[in-house]
Amino acid sequence: MNPLLIPKPSLFSFEECLWFLNRNYDDCLHVIEPGKLSKAICINEQNVGFSLEANESHLILTMESDNGSPALQQALQQYIIEWFDLERDISPFYQLLGKHKRLSYMVQDYAGFRLIGIHDLYEALCWSIIGQQINLTFAYTLKRRLVEHFGTTLESGRHTLHIFPKPAVLQHVTVEQLRNLQFSTRKAEYLIHLSQLFADGSVSRSTLEQCKSYEEQVALLTNIRGIGVWTANYALMKSLKQMQAIPHGDVGLLNALLNHQLIDDKKDLSKMAPLFKKFKGWESYLVFYLWRSLSHD
Repeated sequence: MNPLLIPKPSLFSFEECLWFLNRNYDDCLHVIEPGKLSKAICINEQNVGFSLEANESHLILTMESDNGSPALQQALQQYIIEWFDLERDISPFYQLLGKHKRLSYMVQDYAGFRLIGIHDLYEALCWSIIGQQINLTFAYTLKRRLVEHFGTTLESGRHTLHIFPKPAVLQHVTVEQLRNLQFSTRKAEYLIHLSQLFADGSVSRSTLEQCKSYEEQVALLTNIRGIGVWTANYALMKSLKQMQAIPHGDVGLLNALLNHQLIDDKKDLSKMAPLFKKFKGWESYLVFYLWRSLSHD
């Protein structure tokens, strides 16, 4: 089918976004090639593979199948718009960055970098649980094992594209099965319990969206076994794009703050609140750019 064109907003860099999605980690949920991204997702109850490239003015979306209905095409375009946060005007954030003595360089060095989301709240929470208290390399290894054992695949040319497992599948997985993949007993229990809640409808993206406040969303999530404040904030930042979400205690965030001499040590919380207050309404973007600063590639 003919490619679909998605207009690129100002202050958007596809190259920066591809860098973030790659970073030399073994992420099984997409394939990165020079200037190109390939991915498969389940959308409108249908598994769809697609590729994404860019020219000067548009993202170029190509679906792997020729039988995409107009509704499916529209849903996929909206997915990408949300994934790359394309509808947000980030110029106010850049104005705040430009005023900060130690962070102003980010305006130029990371120009066009966007808060890249995880649309599926269930996937975002699972990923957060997987990543608790282990390094990123091992976290990606565990995610790959989970996806390859329990997810689904689409063949796309020379690539096999993976889709994250459904809660209806993982709710029936045993602790022993996950232990055999090197998950800890607790993480296995957390993932199975979370899957059961999503499978029976007790928790969903819509239940969170119906909450009256961000604080109510955090409370709802932290009432789930295995989800603490860090996990809740990470998921709200990545899935619902809650701008005030700050994953407090995140090691990468603390290291970035130390690197910029914004805190004196990792226990220095007194300076964090005033810093984020200066970026009110853009807290999650500040976190994302601080994470970006951990590598100068």
